[in-house]
Amino acid sequence: MSIRLHNNLTRCVEEFSPLDPGRVTMYVCGPTVYHHVHIGNARPYVVFGLLARLLRRVYGAEHVVYARNVTDVDDKINAAALAAGVPIDAITGRYTAAFREDMQKLGADVPDVEPHATAHIAEIIAMCEKLIANGHAYAVEGHVLFDVTSCPQYGQLSRRSVEDMIAGARVEVAPYKKNPADFVLWKPSTSELPGWESPWGRGRPGWHIECSAMAAAHLGATIDIHAGGNDLMFPHHENEIAQSTCANRRQFARYWLHNGMLTFDGRKMSKSLGNVLQLHELLRRHPPEVLRYLLLRAHYRQPLDWSDETLKQARATLDGWYGVLRDLADVEAADGDVPASIEAALCDDLNTPQAFAELAKLADEARRAVSTAEKRNAKATLLAGGELLGLLREDPERWFRGGEKVEESEIESLLDQRRAARTARDFKRADEIRDRLAAMGIAIEDGPQGTRWKVVER
Repeated sequence: MSIRLHNNLTRCVEEFSPLDPGRVTMYVCGPTVYHHVHIGNARPYVVFGLLARLLRRVYGAEHVVYARNVTDVDDKINAAALAAGVPIDAITGRYTAAFREDMQKLGADVPDVEPHATAHIAEIIAMCEKLIANGHAYAVEGHVLFDVTSCPQYGQLSRRSVEDMIAGARVEVAPYKKNPADFVLWKPSTSELPGWESPWGRGRPGWHIECSAMAAAHLGATIDIHAGGNDLMFPHHENEIAQSTCANRRQFARYWLHNGMLTFDGRKMSKSLGNVLQLHELLRRHPPEVLRYLLLRAHYRQPLDWSDETLKQARATLDGWYGVLRDLADVEAADGDVPASIEAALCDDLNTPQAFAELAKLADEARRAVSTAEKRNAKATLLAGGELLGLLREDPERWFRGGEKVEESEIESLLDQRRAARTARDFKRADEIRDRLAAMGIAIEDGPQGTRWKVVER
């Protein structure tokens, strides 16, 4: 099945055709590890991790190389290390580990390559030297700067002129720049800052050159897909294109994909507004699959609004699907492959809303299944569809009981007391126990199969 993707370079949905089907390459801009990531940071890793999963399915896992970098030298990292009085690797080591743990919980696909900027200083210096030799960069006062006037196609991704980009960006005004839009490839380090020896003195790389050097080192001079948040389109991705194209004298990335930003109750998520939601805190309060579902529920190119109400809706949707699986707990699933309808939706520019609609249809079919054969096949198809989307991986009973977050013995004891009260027709006492369970975040359902309980959001 062919994959169609919206290429921001052309602003069109195109059929994806890799340069070499035997080695499909994708680079996703990874985290700057100076703090815990927030929920908005997680969206590209879930979305484009799903794309990596789809590429591996279509082309074979052995033919796909998915790279997601770690930026482990940066001014924000330096500031955090200085404030804590520790080396930068004490900061980056802690938050890289935290990031990986959060991504594992979310089910974000693991990259084939995870390059760190500090391990590619030699490649960064070599790219700077190449750009100077090609006439696209210049060294001055310990800095190396890219000359934007030397790159006629500068601005092709964001569709901005150099003048517009200067006006719309916070460019550093410095007397050593030939042009205000020229950006830093290498900069000097004072004694308290991390630095590496270079032809221009002790210094450290600029942010943009790190990704260009790491992508070239692991994926080659031209890569198939480059992806990230749409806030990176300018200046980061624009600068990557300029320096990589001018250094290697060939196209850098053939398809550019960008995900929309998260809003919180309709407002941009930002530290200044005090509405930044750290992912590790959300993972403590909500099942990871609820967060994953929410990050995928809107089309990746669209903004995604985050609210308490959308969280409740996500939990209710997953509860419904897990309820079907719980009802089929005594049915052994048949052998099943991913439903063609879900794969087709994902192949259509990662249309996750359509994929979820198809998964809902499969849940309805499983709910209506009558014969054992129908139930076995319906369960298998539902599970296979969920697996591709990274959902429905929990045991249904565990899902409703909140994993390890509740004391099951206490709940079962209360349920036994409630059953005894109802048998004795002490309905006031039975209602009191129901209310106590509700206060604990436990909802109970009385039915033909007895009383079931589940953890709900309070």
